[in-house]
Amino acid sequence: MPSAFDDHNPPRPELLADCVHCGFCLPTCPTYQLWGEEMDSPRGRIHLMNLATEGQIAIDDSFASHFDACLGCMACVSSCPSGVQYDQLIEAVRPQINRAVPRSAADCFFRAWIFAIFPYPGRLRLAALGAWLYQRSGIRSLMHRSGLMDKLPARLRALEALMPQVLLRNIASRQRGLSTPVGEVRRRVALVSGCIQQVFFAHVNQATARVLIAEGCEIVVPKQGCCGALSVHAGREEEGLARARKMIESFEGLDVDDIVVNVAGCGSTLKEYGGLLAGDPQYSVRAAEFSAKVRDISELLANLEPQAPRHPIAVRIAYHDACHLAHGQQIRQQPRDVLRTIPQLELLEVPESELCCGSAGIYNMVQPEAGEELGKRKSANILGTRPDAVTTGNPGCLLQIARYLDGVPLLHPIELIDASIRGVNPLAPADLQPKTLPLRTARATGA
Repeated sequence: MPSAFDDHNPPRPELLADCVHCGFCLPTCPTYQLWGEEMDSPRGRIHLMNLATEGQIAIDDSFASHFDACLGCMACVSSCPSGVQYDQLIEAVRPQINRAVPRSAADCFFRAWIFAIFPYPGRLRLAALGAWLYQRSGIRSLMHRSGLMDKLPARLRALEALMPQVLLRNIASRQRGLSTPVGEVRRRVALVSGCIQQVFFAHVNQATARVLIAEGCEIVVPKQGCCGALSVHAGREEEGLARARKMIESFEGLDVDDIVVNVAGCGSTLKEYGGLLAGDPQYSVRAAEFSAKVRDISELLANLEPQAPRHPIAVRIAYHDACHLAHGQQIRQQPRDVLRTIPQLELLEVPESELCCGSAGIYNMVQPEAGEELGKRKSANILGTRPDAVTTGNPGCLLQIARYLDGVPLLHPIELIDASIRGVNPLAPADLQPKTLPLRTARATGA
């Protein structure tokens, strides 16, 4: 029987054949842990792919529901003894579903709204300004006190709950141009700004720049757009590839040793450009060269002997493994090694660290119930370690976990390194921190 998949990049039979259905993936699969349903496990989804490839089942609403429920966290990739490349399989199936299965008008509108806002920093800044007014005017408090929030659809409630505390200085922050350290230049790096990162977490980008400069790195921040990670992970294939091409063009000709990223989800996709564009004759070589230079900030620092002195930070820090760092990039030890350069910092390991927190790109917005269950489970495991603060290298994880932690601070690991180098208390309120310019140790040029 003919395959139910169309001819454009269907799941490759040789990758499907790698799965021996052993079940080692089951304990690490978030949706299988939630529901115990075989078709909501990696091997179950691979079985569905095989049936569709053989033409025994159609790509319909029922088929799509099992793949929409998948977080794409890739924990199964880490746990699989047979080396099944489930990440490639799920990224092949999602565009097929988008082409074959009509979605409701409400679902289409909600997804279109997400992708009309989140990949565009300029639009995000306008949205952030609206969020700031919503928070500061008292409307948010009124919505919750009055019970009106409970009457909204689950997706809108999840979107509102994920909203961070908006700071005007972050909305207005810009990083671009060249920054050079005082003294010997050890490496020349380009910095990926991110979309959500540069608007809601501009302080993380600033901390990243300060640490790189303190460690003797010259930084260039080119004009850049979205890297395409959200689009790729959601099955919006052509959109994601178009953004990947533009990203490559933005960084070409910079003559840098490394392309540094401090967002796990972005970094995972940036490292995949070589594979994503392998069939593009104009970009295949350029994409492979680009991906070969991409380094997570912890990966770079772990391979760079520290030169800036670290001051003690006597706190208990729970480290959360972001899925696209631990499973997507296989980076686990480097963030821990970098954090352990801070004197007196106690690093705590979180139970069930392999399970996703429920963020997973846009997952916690489009699958709010499952995202909430996973977020609560992750937060309970974190609180069980009795931390003073939590650290993780992905903004989606920071927003997701913050929903369920009552008063426990969350920080990107680079913020802890930056605080240690500057000798400040990372848990003190922002208005009590030294008024340090983002790049005061550097000679900066450019806008």
